[in-house]
Amino acid sequence: MATASSRPETRKALSYASATKNDFVMIDDPAGRGELNSARVCELAGPAGTDGVIRAIRTRCLGDPPSKGLENPPEWFMDYRNADGTIAQMCGNGVRAYAAFLMDRGYVQDRVFDVMTRAGVRTVEVLEDGPVWRVRVGMGPATVEGTTRIVRVSDRFLEGTDVNVGNPHTVVELPENLELEKLDLTERPDLEPEPENGTNIEFVETKGKRHVAMRVFERGVGETLSCGTGATAVVAALAAARGDETREPWRVDVRGGRLEIGWDAYGNMTLTGPAELGDLKAGGPARGCEEHEG
Repeated sequence: MATASSRPETRKALSYASATKNDFVMIDDPAGRGELNSARVCELAGPAGTDGVIRAIRTRCLGDPPSKGLENPPEWFMDYRNADGTIAQMCGNGVRAYAAFLMDRGYVQDRVFDVMTRAGVRTVEVLEDGPVWRVRVGMGPATVEGTTRIVRVSDRFLEGTDVNVGNPHTVVELPENLELEKLDLTERPDLEPEPENGTNIEFVETKGKRHVAMRVFERGVGETLSCGTGATAVVAALAAARGDETREPWRVDVRGGRLEIGWDAYGNMTLTGPAELGDLKAGGPARGCEEHEG
């Protein structure tokens, strides 16, 4: 059955989505008629106070390099930008919001479908319909890399492990004498060595067996209430460090809610969590836009 938002005459070009309180401006632009540059992203994200902007566009209309060479690329591309206007390869929470958006608008009918991202193809499964959608995302493989970095936060020097989940992460497991909630993440932590293209930094506190809490300082944004790729990177790093090869699911508590991280039958990681859609409302300025020159 078509919902109000799935009827062409009632679709709004701009709307809002949230996934564990990662907030996004959604742009309905299937044919790619609008220009999406850094200045436009800041113009949209700033008044809404969101973490990023997601444009719904058909892959063939974007002509993005990641889809080149694929014989049958997915119909839909998630064109994701950070709040400061920079392009991001992937956003796990954003993919869940995007999947709900595409189904709500009537652009897809199957509950399992592929989405093209700059990190490659991601398979999504809509488990429950809105108003609070529940979506599982195939995150692909996560690579725990050999690089370790020294991360300075709250006047402490901690060791971080690099993890690649289609975008870069540095995972820091906190010692028992340092509380997650007492970390000062108002400014970006220092890293040594500094990664050439930046990184998302996750700080992790163990709560129980395969249960952790996490805070994240996202590249190009600042501290956010959630990060789906970050939660995936955290579980990959901790499972490897602890020799946990059971592939049992992990719970990751973020400030915006709870995510479940698991593995499929092929060893690729999965991310499951909620997503909500709504109207766009003005809020405070997005972080970083006031200094961005476009």
